[in-house]
Amino acid sequence: MTGKIKYLAVSVAALVLGACSEQPHTSGSVATPINNDAIWPKSESTVAEHHDVEAQVEKILAGMTLEQKIAQMIQPEIRDISVEDMRRYGFGSYLNGGGAFPNNDKHAKVSDWVALAEKMYQASVDDSLDGSTIPTMWGTDAVHGHNNVIGATLFPHNIGLGAANNPELIEKIARITAKEVLATGIDWVFAPTVAAVRDDRWGRTYEGYSEDPEIIRDYAHAIVTGLQGKPGEGFLGEGQVISTVKHFVGDGGTVNGDDQGDNISSEEQLFNIHAGGYVGGLNAGAQSVMASFNSWHGEKIHGSKYLLTEVLKEKMGFDGFVVGDWNGHGQVKGCSNDSCAQSINAGLDIFMVPGDWKALYNNTLAQVKSGEIATSRIDDAVRRILRVKLRAGLFSKPSPAQRQYANNTDLIGQQAHREVARQAVRESLVLLKNKGQLLPLKRQQRVLVAGDAADNIGKQSGGWTITWQGTNNENKDFPGGSSIWDGIQAQVTQGGGQAVLSVDGSYQQKPDVAIVVFGEDPYAEGHGDRATLEYQSGDKRDLALLKRLKQQGIAVVSVFISGRPMWVNPELNASDAFVAAWLPGSEGQAVADVLFRDAQDQVQYDFSGRLSYSWPKTPSQIVNRGDSDYQPLLPYGFGLSYGDDNVLSDELNEQVRTEGAQQHDVALFTGTVQKPWQMALYSGEQVLPVSANTHTLGALSYRTIDKQVQEDARKLSFDGSARAGMRLASESYFREDLQAKLGSEAVLSMQVRVEQASSAAVKVIMNCESEGDTPGACHSEVDISEQLHTLPANTWQALSIDSQCFTKQGFKLAHTVVPFELTTQGKLIVSVADIRLQKQTDKGATISCP
Repeated sequence: MTGKIKYLAVSVAALVLGACSEQPHTSGSVATPINNDAIWPKSESTVAEHHDVEAQVEKILAGMTLEQKIAQMIQPEIRDISVEDMRRYGFGSYLNGGGAFPNNDKHAKVSDWVALAEKMYQASVDDSLDGSTIPTMWGTDAVHGHNNVIGATLFPHNIGLGAANNPELIEKIARITAKEVLATGIDWVFAPTVAAVRDDRWGRTYEGYSEDPEIIRDYAHAIVTGLQGKPGEGFLGEGQVISTVKHFVGDGGTVNGDDQGDNISSEEQLFNIHAGGYVGGLNAGAQSVMASFNSWHGEKIHGSKYLLTEVLKEKMGFDGFVVGDWNGHGQVKGCSNDSCAQSINAGLDIFMVPGDWKALYNNTLAQVKSGEIATSRIDDAVRRILRVKLRAGLFSKPSPAQRQYANNTDLIGQQAHREVARQAVRESLVLLKNKGQLLPLKRQQRVLVAGDAADNIGKQSGGWTITWQGTNNENKDFPGGSSIWDGIQAQVTQGGGQAVLSVDGSYQQKPDVAIVVFGEDPYAEGHGDRATLEYQSGDKRDLALLKRLKQQGIAVVSVFISGRPMWVNPELNASDAFVAAWLPGSEGQAVADVLFRDAQDQVQYDFSGRLSYSWPKTPSQIVNRGDSDYQPLLPYGFGLSYGDDNVLSDELNEQVRTEGAQQHDVALFTGTVQKPWQMALYSGEQVLPVSANTHTLGALSYRTIDKQVQEDARKLSFDGSARAGMRLASESYFREDLQAKLGSEAVLSMQVRVEQASSAAVKVIMNCESEGDTPGACHSEVDISEQLHTLPANTWQALSIDSQCFTKQGFKLAHTVVPFELTTQGKLIVSVADIRLQKQTDKGATISCP
């Protein structure tokens, strides 16, 4: 048995999907629930009900106070609570968000993770303050391996695993992930993501296995089984963790692919297209489900009683617990991050609440006492939480530091685990073009390796890699990992050839072949949302490199790194061979296993990956298998193997329809630092590039905070002991011509929140560099301390500065190297968000310099 799914096989499910292919609606009105068992078949939990477990649940529940029950429903984040908070409140669970580490140390050791787990556990069972001995549990986003931990095995992201088309491999990956997670003392994994992605402009496209629900259903079953074990067969025993099927429901089908947007599918489509992963995952015994950020016909899922309670818990028979996503309850109408009775009444069992946990705890307590939330609903939520904890053995297991796999550093990045990841990489690669059977390559050649992704493990791994966005990582952050260049160099050298790495494609001796590795920079969630699927719109640097090599008579193999299918017709035309490598993770060397022949000049590994997403024909095409007008460039299930005839010409249409609109702004910081800018902190003479979500440097403390979505703002705390600041600067201080994009008149705008204004000057600086300028001639600054004093405290406010305030001092937009810098020598606590340069408008700026 191969365990592989036949993508192009005709099945009843495929016929159903073809008949009810998802079409956009123009109405955003609230859908009327059909409440029809024909849509949501009545199911029962596959985890057998054990009388002893249920009796113990009721016994514990009967002895709990209301305060203890509410605490079980609160899930704070490790950056926002202390061990003493756990001791006092006895939270039912806690999490580390993406980029959160023990002691705020990105390079925390395995022992540091276990030590924190042990401290939190011991505090939770200490009844001296809260009267409770219920053990807590730690949840983590291990979405492509244990991706928050330095040295862990990082598997391809789900989009690549979908192309690999191998459920047995997926189950093996899940078992490995569980063991590496357990080595750090963690009990619970927020995976798998089972989104059916219907618009590849969505920033979470790579988290989905496919656009088609059939493979998602089978993969969900496989990964839940790998993480938890099979119900009745050592279920949730040693070597297993609690899994989470997410995000219920419809997150991959929002209008325009907007992250956390509105899904307006019919209810039949919601089940047929978007619920497949829940059918598979719940059938495998998943013990938790995460509610989705998105809405369904205008109603946020976190507040939908119909979907969370009537459908998920009652019709689908789910008897585990529903956990919210990061402050997702705060998006429900009438709610805030610190108060949301509506979510509990709808069926949410656990609030994921990073910063506002204390207020939410107190408000929820008051809402139960007032009758706004029924005690029976609280009891149902806590009953579900206790049931899962008992099934997982948390009441009977030793503490985290004493468990079988705890502190086993040999498990983290174990060679056997890396071999499985390497297999996954090989099977995920999809060959889109192979003109003249250029591939597989012989080793005995002079091979030029170019492109900024060739020797960049962070870029090839994508978002959710050590940090939340996958940014600010270097190769040294991946001990034991390998870049794509590493694999090519090893293969060619072993075969007697010569491999040369040159990111810009320059060379001294003309190569026989060039392998160019390029693609998307890392991103996560809404930060990856796009307007179109065109690759490098307006800045075709990689295309220029491909064309230059082709014009020099060099055969070009393109290896494309991306979290989604993209419109790359120009890049395809400029390539002799083109490989969709997706986001392969830490084992980049596996790419060379497929590209090159072996020592005997035979194929080592053939291309077996097949598209689990349709490949677009135009930049604006939104196309899915089953569409009535299905005309992609390359269809779902496509992929060449060696010996197959090439199907793509060198004359694909490269025309991009222009919208005619000029660029009105240049984003500098919108939750992530936008290219080509880099963020750095300084204090006195010390300078520190930002590489984590918290830093302390001399007089300045820095951390990520939430404004509207997760980590979309930055908090800066100055203690006044030295001049300090935060700046955005171009790489290597290379001049950027912003005048060409914005014109000669612009406005520097931002959102600011002042917690403590400074008595000293607070300056915003812009700097530039141009030939012939004397040092400092471009330096310009504006004192904003007066404006900060007049702004309401602790509220977000818009602040903008006319660029003339800077240009009158000598600043030149055409030669920008520092578009934004904030500095003071005083005491100041201020947060900033959404920093951008905008074209001047009639509205004017907060600060003008006529």
